[in-house]
Amino acid sequence: METILEATARATFGKNEGRRTRREGRVPAVVYGAAAGAEASRTATPISVDPKALSKILHSESGANTLISLKLAGVGDARVLVKEYQLDPITHQILHADFYRVAMDKVLQVTIPVIVKGDAKGVKQQGGLLEFIRREIEIECLPADIPENVEVDVTELMLHQGVRVRDIAIDPKWKPISDLDMMLVHVIMPKAEEVAAPADAAAAAPTAVAEPEVIKKGKKDEDEAVEKDKDKEKEKEKEKKK
Repeated sequence: METILEATARATFGKNEGRRTRREGRVPAVVYGAAAGAEASRTATPISVDPKALSKILHSESGANTLISLKLAGVGDARVLVKEYQLDPITHQILHADFYRVAMDKVLQVTIPVIVKGDAKGVKQQGGLLEFIRREIEIECLPADIPENVEVDVTELMLHQGVRVRDIAIDPKWKPISDLDMMLVHVIMPKAEEVAAPADAAAAAPTAVAEPEVIKKGKKDEDEAVEKDKDKEKEKEKEKKK
């Protein structure tokens, strides 16, 4: 997929220039790579772009892999890709972007997303769980042939089966350069829920009911009263003898 992005040249690099550009409602950016008509020289050109137009590209199906026809006055059109971009951590607005020029006749390496198609039989029939191992693969192709994604059909997957890079249907326009044995997605058995441990034998045994403390205190008071009566009787006996 190719799209057009209008750009404006900036005078200089630097943080102050970047802040001024953002105050004007533009995104400061830099274009790296060989300038048009100067294949041997490597240049870095400061530019600015419209934030809405760039955001639309980054949120498209092809995202950062979108081939962009960058139109810059005084320089001419250039085919570029987004190399990286910075977002404000709070507002998520684009703060800066780097583009790099590509030669349409030269192979390049890009990372594309992996998406699944179909419902795995191992999930529907055997109660398994579909698990992603890798959601991206690296491929090699010409700039005009960059795919938006690669589809993986998981319909026939049974329990403990998976799809590796080597199992992907290869398009003649591109080839994978990720490890061919790298697992992308597989069907696994869900983890068994932990069974609650049986109650401890000691805790399960009947516990003797403790005698209430108030009853113990009452028994003690009663014994003390009897002893006092005995002492009184002894005193009376002594008085009679006198």
